[in-house]
This record gives sequence, C-alpha cells and structure tokens, in this order.
Amino acid sequence: MITKQTPMKEILEIATECDSCGYCCTHGAGFLEKEDIPRMAKFLEVTEEQLKKVFLEESEIFHTKAFKPRLIRKGKPFGVCIFYDEKAKCTIQKVKPLQCKAGNCRRQGEDLTIWFKLNYFLNLDDPQSVRDYSVYLDSGGKTIPGGKLEELIPDKTKLKEILNYGELKHD
Repeated sequence: MITKQTPMKEILEIATECDSCGYCCTHGAGFLEKEDIPRMAKFLEVTEEQLKKVFLEESEIFHTKAFKPRLIRKGKPFGVCIFYDEKAKCTIQKVKPLQCKAGNCRRQGEDLTIWFKLNYFLNLDDPQSVRDYSVYLDSGGKTIPGGKLEELIPDKTKLKEILNYGELKHD
C-alpha cells in the first residue's frame, strides 16, 4: 500500500511496472522536480533557459508552480508530450521527469500520482496551498493514507484558521 510516507526508493520500485506503452505520454506529461531540469538540459545539449523556453511549460498545482514538458494539444485540454515519438516512445527515457518515473497507468498509477502531488506540490507551510488541496478533496479528488487534511495538519484550530482564511499567506 502506498502512503504519503512511502519512501522514494519504494515508489520507484513500484513504478517499474511501467511497460512503456506510451498511453501516459499521449495524454499529458509529468511535472519536473528541480533536479530534473539540469539533467534534461545536459541530455538535450541545451541550456536550462533554452529547455524552459522551447520544451517546457509552467503550470501550477496546489499553489505551487512547476514545469512540465510542453504538450502538443490539438484543440483538447490534454495533449501529447513534446518528447514522445510514436516509434521511439519516450525520447528522454534516460532522464525523464521524476513524476514520469514515479507514476504510470498500471495497477497503482493513480496512487503513485497522488503520492507525488502530496510530497512535491502540497506545501503545508503555505495556507493557500492547503486551501487549494482542500478544494481538490472537496470536489472529489482522491488521496492516499496520510493525505487527509486532518492527518497533515492535526491541530484542528490551525486547520480551521487556514481554511477560513484566518491565515492568508506564509512567511
């Protein structure tokens, strides 16, 4: 069972179930962790700024901004990852983003994706991030053990203050 506290090593072992079918790549792209950017730039033989300008797009989740590979959209809200090739599949397989490594469309793919969001995008020190996560949960968003708001912020008074906008921003 995947929980918020599952160590990265276990997550990557679980994620090896990916059979590189390309489904994930043709319906979106994974977010990058900070360490992904220099590795990808070096692999592609471009500067980090060129990588961001040509190959990446900025997005936001739970009030946290991050880059992900640019999507080739054809009038749809989703699209094909810029690094996907029908024959070669993932053209950056050796340096693919952490979320692409940690999530897949197999048996535990959804839990892997939730784990990634909880550990890399939810910022418990940012009240707006917590409120955005609360809206996600209230609108039917799924979570994993350790991902309920009451588990993340056990102080009920503090949680209520954050959700009622008593705490507006982090220091």
